[in-house]
Amino acid sequence: MLTIGLTGGIGTGKSLVSDFLKNQGAALVNADLLGHEAYYPGTPGFQQVVDAFGKGIVGVDGNVDRKKLGPIVFSDPEYMDRLNRIMHPLIKDMIVDRLTEIASNGDEIAVVEAAILLEAGWNPLFDEIWVVTASAEEIITRLESRNDLSREDAQQRIDSQMSSEERISYADIVLENNGTIEKLKERVEELWKERVPEQTRS
Repeated sequence: MLTIGLTGGIGTGKSLVSDFLKNQGAALVNADLLGHEAYYPGTPGFQQVVDAFGKGIVGVDGNVDRKKLGPIVFSDPEYMDRLNRIMHPLIKDMIVDRLTEIASNGDEIAVVEAAILLEAGWNPLFDEIWVVTASAEEIITRLESRNDLSREDAQQRIDSQMSSEERISYADIVLENNGTIEKLKERVEELWKERVPEQTRS
């Protein structure tokens, strides 16, 4: 089974790329959704996070309240590191489990979309790393429109992440997304034909 790790910064369009790959026949895993599952009550992640940050982060519904946890971990890099040390290994194990399940189902291509794939050190899990990029100006325009952020806030979001240049240094494939959605779709379809063995295409 061919495994592709798909990543990119905020506003680059990685979710669009994953959708296009799914339409081509790839089995898709969204690591961000796995991250949500890792917080569920009764899981090791839930207990470890509550032990680390206190019962005050638990909402009235019994779940970890991200609106309470967020300000804590974003206020101090040490707190963020503490959270990442808990969550990253758990999510990695969940990714491995999903990939094993996909392989057992007979799927030939699996794509894992993960915003923090490189930061978390998950890249050895994959045969190929695909990085979606866009110019800073294009990303700012999208964030202003999509997320209703000010230009300053949008730039802050970009600056808080791994640089595009650093991501590209890990990439087997770089998808530049400064044009139309249709142009991006066409590029993904071209890559599918180039990179995916013909006998495994659906």
